[in-house]
Amino acid sequence: QVQLVESGGGLVKPGGSLRLSCAASGFTFSSFTMNWYRQAPGKERELVAVITTGGGITKYGDSVKGRFTISRDNGKNTVYLQMNSLKPEDTAVYYCNAVRLHDLYEYDYWGQGTQVTVSS
Repeated sequence: QVQLVESGGGLVKPGGSLRLSCAASGFTFSSFTMNWYRQAPGKERELVAVITTGGGITKYGDSVKGRFTISRDNGKNTVYLQMNSLKPEDTAVYYCNAVRLHDLYEYDYWGQGTQVTVSS
């Protein structure tokens, strides 16, 4: 069955760094665009980063551009989010998302999230 498992979250001080990982199983990982989203309490889900199937194109939300880097290792079925220069406003639950458009059907899989807290 499809599974996306995030890890690497935790408590970090402002200016610090974390690296999130998302391990995928149960589907053809290399055929899926991978995304990172985040959601803080009381706020809507926000797209953080996107990476295409082979890693050739990446996109970032304006709020994280220049600080975060998304990458993937298709051999390990894993997508990463390197987060540097963290700010308190980065505090959220971070979710891994896999998407594939096949004919008229869109596959859309989600992990359960990992908490990132940026606080002194």
